[in-house]
Amino acid sequence: MDELIKLVSQKAGISNAQAKTAVETVMKFLKDNLPAPLDSQVEALLSGGDTLDLGDVGKTLGGLLGK
Repeated sequence: MDELIKLVSQKAGISNAQAKTAVETVMKFLKDNLPAPLDSQVEALLSGGDTLDLGDVGKTLGGLLGK
């Protein structure tokens, strides 16, 4: 997540503290609004995981779309 905070800080021209607040706000929004499998995948990626498990993501999205 530190890498994302640094990137947001640089791209938006804001302090690291402001960028951290922005990133945490977006993460909370995603956690509150994504289905559990997607939520955990996004959290794992932002916490330093290498990749998303697209198999689980695809199953979840298919379920959301009635497939």
